[in-house]
Amino acid sequence: MQIVMLTGDHPATGGAIAAEINGHHDLKIVTGADLDELDDDGLRALLPGVDVIARCTPAHKVRIVEAYRALGKTVAMTGDGANDAPAIRLADVGIALGGRGTPAARAAADLVVTDDRLETIIAALVEGRAMWASVRLALGVLLGGNLGEMAFTILGSVVTGRSPLNARQLLLVNMLTDLAPSMAIALRRPDDSSVEDSLREGPESSLGRRLYRDIGVRAGTTAVGATAAWTLARFTGRRRRAGTVGLAALVATQLGQTLVTGRRNPSVVLAGVGSAAVLAAVIQTPGLSHFFGCTPLGPLGWGIALSSATAATATGAIAGLN
Repeated sequence: MQIVMLTGDHPATGGAIAAEINGHHDLKIVTGADLDELDDDGLRALLPGVDVIARCTPAHKVRIVEAYRALGKTVAMTGDGANDAPAIRLADVGIALGGRGTPAARAAADLVVTDDRLETIIAALVEGRAMWASVRLALGVLLGGNLGEMAFTILGSVVTGRSPLNARQLLLVNMLTDLAPSMAIALRRPDDSSVEDSLREGPESSLGRRLYRDIGVRAGTTAVGATAAWTLARFTGRRRRAGTVGLAALVATQLGQTLVTGRRNPSVVLAGVGSAAVLAAVIQTPGLSHFFGCTPLGPLGWGIALSSATAATATGAIAGLN
């Protein structure tokens, strides 16, 4: 991200203000007259290294915005005067300082900052970028968990000729792991990541390799945790009991990964614990358990399910699941 100060003031005045904001005096300062001597190619070559453009007219501001956009940059322009309105309108994101801003600037803007604080713009940018992390994590919960469920179901079908879970159990898994937990992850407030980390988030970075890694890790650990529990249960009891143990491990593994991801957020913790409580109630309540094709589990069955889920969750955490 590049921040450039455009001002009609003297270069010394603009440089002093920019130095106070940036915290250093190693700034490249040019003037509107310097820009007049450059053609469009020369201006585009100059702009990436510029910090302050002084003696800047409304026409210069429009030309600067056009040049940055020609370079493929996403341009945000802020101002409060009528002379800023053309550039504000032309920018990808036009921002007006509303308290002391002119009607022309406010009318041209996409966003009006009512408290006239530049810090508010930065805070909004950081929070907006941080939201992409929540989007990535929520997609990881949904896509990774569902791929893990598919892998477990397909593997069980290949081994035994029938799915380890019936249709009602699969619907129960989706209800407990995709509904409240993923919504809590998506809607949580940004965590205490540094400003630099938050600004690195965005559509390209958050929904690229990092998302694919999250999905892969979550899918793999979910499938392994459920498959391990189901396999062990097949050697220690009947098929229906093995399916119930596999169901418990499948849900517990996904909820464990979600709690690792959102452990600092009360709503995520509440959603995860609540879903786990519902799962236990469904399995242990005789009539309800029979409706879902389950059987109440004893200490051994729960021990197999929870130990497999814990091992899979720990593996995901070691692998770097966020």
